[in-house]
Amino acid sequence: MTFEELGLESSLLEALHYMGFEKATPIQEQAIPLILEKKDLLACAQTGTGKTAAFILPVLNKLAAKPSTHINTLVIAPTRELALQIDQQIQAFAYFVNATSCSIYGGGDGSDFETQKRALTSGTEIIVATPGKLISHLNMGYSDFSQLEHLILDEADRMLDMGFFEDIMKIVGFLPKKRQTLMFSATMPPKIRTLAKSILIDPGEISIAISKPAEGVLQAAYLAYDSQKAALIRSLIQDKPNYSSILIFTSTKKKVGEVVRSLSGNGYQVKAVSSDFDQKDREEAVRKFRSQETRVLVATDVLSRGIDIKDIDLVINYDVPNDAEDYVHRVGRTGRADTTGVALTIINPADMYKFSRIESLIGKEVPKLPMPKELGEGPEWSDKQSGHRGGRGGGRGGNFRGSGGGNQRGGGRGGNYQGRGGGKPRSKNHGSDRNSTNRHK
Repeated sequence: MTFEELGLESSLLEALHYMGFEKATPIQEQAIPLILEKKDLLACAQTGTGKTAAFILPVLNKLAAKPSTHINTLVIAPTRELALQIDQQIQAFAYFVNATSCSIYGGGDGSDFETQKRALTSGTEIIVATPGKLISHLNMGYSDFSQLEHLILDEADRMLDMGFFEDIMKIVGFLPKKRQTLMFSATMPPKIRTLAKSILIDPGEISIAISKPAEGVLQAAYLAYDSQKAALIRSLIQDKPNYSSILIFTSTKKKVGEVVRSLSGNGYQVKAVSSDFDQKDREEAVRKFRSQETRVLVATDVLSRGIDIKDIDLVINYDVPNDAEDYVHRVGRTGRADTTGVALTIINPADMYKFSRIESLIGKEVPKLPMPKELGEGPEWSDKQSGHRGGRGGGRGGNFRGSGGGNQRGGGRGGNYQGRGGGKPRSKNHGSDRNSTNRHK
């Protein structure tokens, strides 16, 4: 459907046209009518399906038709990065709409606090906040949410994983009972259902593309010992000089520093992001990466959800994530908005079983590429869950080629990734997933 068919206000349609948005994504097509009908909503949609626009557009549509002089909408997000991103999207969509927004999060200086206080007392229409910082303001007694019409929880599952259940319920206690509440989550575990029952009234439910990487992502993996990882990372990056935007995920803050040190001095800019960094330093690192001043960004899972950076060519998982869902979110940083991208994972022997769980979750076997010859032999694949060894390859679509004689065919649509090494890979084909995405965030 087009946005015109969804019946949005002309001023909002003008902003969408200016931004190049024409057709709604599936989550937008299903959510926007329900939100315009003032129904509560429980929506399951992964990163990259356009869910931010799905809840912001109908809110702005209401404000375009009936402007407000009070806080109209509260959006709660798990991290400051996501809060900032949502706020930036609101400002873009509201270019031709008389509505203002402010993001509220911790980690800034004193001037940030005063700006946030003014937003909470002067009738800023849309507030986007992290739970902890918002509670700090609420406890001081000057925030007026008495005329709030919309409460939106984004990445609700992530907030519960971070231990924010009690904070969310405390915030809800400050809000009017008569309101429209919208919950968006990438997964739907039992604890999300419990929260939904506590704060939603007769909600509509939507489920879009649960736990599947985007169709344009070409996935592959290398089997390596820990001692080979640093050299493999350097080899992968040096072998692809045309890849101008590379994101590397590690499992710990300590490993972020290790990877940055191993890559420094190779003729390109490398920056790091983790929760140990000051907020301004984190924002500056992301800004430079987004503008491609920095070619390689190394991060913990602080960036795996919610951060929308276009045109990332390559995502590398330096470690297999502990949570299979986090793999989907890491991989989802590339191949966004009907583009193609490459996602590579380095698997040591201890992580093989974890990776087999990821393959079960996404419903396909990820091709295992041979190590570059100069780095030596890697470990053999051992999947205790499915009981096979030596599997390499599998899937349909793109090409994964080893220059030493092996030929792998990997899942995904279009594009290719060339690895180096020998051997004759083989594996079963577990099929390919289909995931509808569009050009929206």
